Amino acid sequence: MTSEHRGDYEELVDEISELLGAPATLENRDFELIAFGAYDSEGDLDPSALDPVRTRSILTRRSTAAVRAWFEGFGITRATGPVRIPPTPEAGVYRGRICLPVRHRGVVHGYIWLLDDDPGPSERQLSAAMQVTARIGALLADEAQHGADLSRELRAVLTADRDWQRDMAIAELRTALGPRADGLHAVLCVAPWPTADPDDAPSVRTMPGATALCTVPWGASSQCVAVLIRLRSADVLTPATTAATRLLERAGGPTGPDARGAATSPARATASGGRGAAGTGTRSPAAGLATPRSGLAELGTAWWEASAAARAALAEPRLGPVAEWASIGPFRLLTALPPDVAHDPAVHALLFPVHRELARTAEVYLDCAGQAARAAAELGIHRQTLYYRLSRIEKLTGLDLDDGEDRLLLHMALKGARLAQGQDSGPSG
Repeated sequence: MTSEHRGDYEELVDEISELLGAPATLENRDFELIAFGAYDSEGDLDPSALDPVRTRSILTRRSTAAVRAWFEGFGITRATGPVRIPPTPEAGVYRGRICLPVRHRGVVHGYIWLLDDDPGPSERQLSAAMQVTARIGALLADEAQHGADLSRELRAVLTADRDWQRDMAIAELRTALGPRADGLHAVLCVAPWPTADPDDAPSVRTMPGATALCTVPWGASSQCVAVLIRLRSADVLTPATTAATRLLERAGGPTGPDARGAATSPARATASGGRGAAGTGTRSPAAGLATPRSGLAELGTAWWEASAAARAALAEPRLGPVAEWASIGPFRLLTALPPDVAHDPAVHALLFPVHRELARTAEVYLDCAGQAARAAAELGIHRQTLYYRLSRIEKLTGLDLDDGEDRLLLHMALKGARLAQGQDSGPSG
């Protein structure tokens, strides 16, 4: 929801609250709270009078997928008039609801909700309220169309094949954004998105702080989600990480308080099984976040950073589920290389499944800067066992682990192998 419409929504919901004599809430069709109507009756706003479903939607500004499916089961997505929903305590709905579908030109864009009391509003009151919902529907439709336009312009920038095409697309996006184009933004990539249908992406209205959102091809047949997030400060990335967490929840990926996984140590990742053999990264969706920038001139570079960080988080679980470009280490270079470069012949034999444990040993040893005691501790093996494995690695690869350049080659090849599993992934275009 854009700030320019927020006041309009609040005024219209207040108008409905006055018409019906009860506090009303406005949610979009994804059950995200948009506005809460003011009302003078304290009894209706007493938390003890609210059921868990209503309380949660107000406090978290959204409802769960289960709650959404339950209410949609009453036909509200198809209804053109008020729908009464009876109380169902076993579903957490202790008080009945009246739902006023918010439609525009036959399309539902949201819902007005109020608690259904006895005797409740009259048909005349509900009819008057539906006229107000029509005005809300027109606003939501206008905002949705504007969001669709921005999605198209953003997608054109991110998929441009040539510099002149990108320059033209950026100019069009800058015009569409107006003064907002010069603000501070971060670019976010969530990949892979669980559906290949470009139209099955979340609405920009459901992402607080999002300026524009679109889907972009990811590999041969998948999609990823790209989001342009406005920031107040380059040092405060909370709006971007919050959006990433919300998108990962929708995509079914891992989330949690440690979403910015770059802070996770290699030791913790190994202890929890996070670091497997090279080339066996997580398949759950991950998110990448670019360095914040002002204006749109470097939007193409920012998108490359965001998608590279997402690839790194997919390849190396300890970096995710939300990886910042500044924190992905050697993957900043590796993601810039053509996929075939990762297949160095020196490590070809080491990457066979039969040598998986040796590949893991080599990577942990090199991650530990060649410190045998530390590597043995992380691997949970005796130091002599480590030395035996290292000698086998040298024989398989023909590399000398006492030579700095050979170590560098092996280390980069193992990291590159993690990306090689996704050589058909990454943004297309």
